[in-house]
Amino acid sequence: MSVDDLLTIPLVPRPALSEALRLERAREFADELSLRRTVRAFSDEPVAREVIVECLRAAGSAPSGANQQPWRFVAVADPALKSKLREAAEAEEREFYNRRAPDEWLKALAPLGTDASKPFLEIAPWLIAVFYERFAVDANGARVKRYYPHESVGIACGMLLAALHRAGLATLTHTPSPMGFLNELLGRPKHEMPFLLLVVGHPAPGCRVPAINRLAVSEYATFL
Repeated sequence: MSVDDLLTIPLVPRPALSEALRLERAREFADELSLRRTVRAFSDEPVAREVIVECLRAAGSAPSGANQQPWRFVAVADPALKSKLREAAEAEEREFYNRRAPDEWLKALAPLGTDASKPFLEIAPWLIAVFYERFAVDANGARVKRYYPHESVGIACGMLLAALHRAGLATLTHTPSPMGFLNELLGRPKHEMPFLLLVVGHPAPGCRVPAINRLAVSEYATFL
């Protein structure tokens, strides 16, 4: 089957740019994203639901295997539900820090100052739970295979982080393990697998972050 045999529409044209303007825009975007930091101290300042909707709309434009769009996002602002999520997440985190984590992993985390206490899960105005579909279920209850769900949802999450940062918000990617409690507390079906719990809001006044360095492009990119 050729492209001519498929239902297609014209590509929406992008503005014509000079090479100088193209470079300027690329550099500005890279500079803006270079200021993104993982935040663990949040304020309870509200964030409008409409902002979250638009950032999720940006995430939903991500490419996906066979255009199956296997991502599912659950945005939580309800204080009681956030409290339950914190309780469940901290229970798993205590197991991780006290029993499951190997010494090598704990040593890697030590410079970041993390521990089993996760107050930001209640303080931040929004938690966004991200799930990927292992498979879909059609109208007849039959399984439908999903292609590259991990990769697709990972790309969508990257675009979501960029959109939230662009909107002036702080984020934390939280991955308690295991995360099955997210299905239970958020009422998600078993064929949806927890991928990430994203904390979203404004940094607390006087917020401080670990002094870390990022690799230079020359250290992680090769041009041939």
